[in-house]
Amino acid sequence: MFEEMRSRRAARRITPGDGRPLKRFRWWQLPYRSLFYLRLPGGGGGAGVYAVDVKRGQDQTSSTAKADLYLDGRHHARSRLPAAFPVPGGTVEVRLSGFGLRRCHYVTTKGTEHLLVPDTASAEGRRAHLDRAHPVLSGGIGTVSLTVLVVALVMLVAQLAEKITEVAVVAERVGAFTSPVHPSFWANVVLTAVTLVAGTERALRLRYSRLLDGTAG
Repeated sequence: MFEEMRSRRAARRITPGDGRPLKRFRWWQLPYRSLFYLRLPGGGGGAGVYAVDVKRGQDQTSSTAKADLYLDGRHHARSRLPAAFPVPGGTVEVRLSGFGLRRCHYVTTKGTEHLLVPDTASAEGRRAHLDRAHPVLSGGIGTVSLTVLVVALVMLVAQLAEKITEVAVVAERVGAFTSPVHPSFWANVVLTAVTLVAGTERALRLRYSRLLDGTAG
C-alpha cells in the first residue's frame, strides 16, 4: 500500500514533455548540470535511449526543483523532485542531496537497481573515468572523503553534547561532558570547506549516507 501511494504521488508530479531536443553537455556546465543515460529494449526489437537531465544545487523541497527525461534525444517528460519516471520494465528514480545527486537509478519491477550511465563530459562521467583508469587513486580519494565526513561528524556530535550538557537539568541527570577538541574559528572554516569538497566528491559517485552526507549537507 505504501509503495502504491508513493507511486501515485510521483505520477502527479510528472508532466508531458514538449519534444525539444536534448542539448549536448558543455564544459562550463560542470558545476551545476548532471546528465545520465539508460538504454532499454524497444517494442520493435530495437532500443530506446533515455536521458535524465537535472541541475544540481536545487532545493528539492521547492516546487520549482525539476528533472527532465528525454527519449531518443527528445524531451519526453518533466517531474518535480524527487522524481520517479515510469519507463519500460521499471522506474527511473532521481533525488538530490545537499551536495549533488543522491539517486539516479533504474529500479526494475523485480526490485533490482541499476545506476544510470553518466555523460562522459559531465563531472560524474569524469569521476567514473578516473575510477576506471586509476582504481587505486580513485579508491584512495574515496577513503579520504569518507574519513573527512566521519571526523566532521564526530566533532559535531562532541560539540553538541557539550552544549547540551551545559544545561543544568541535563547535567544533573547525565553529568557534564567536555569536548576534547575546541577548534578555532579558522579551523572550523577549513573543516567546513573540506567537508563540502568531500561531500561533493561522494555525490559525484552517487554515494549517500543519511548519517554522514545528510548531516554534513
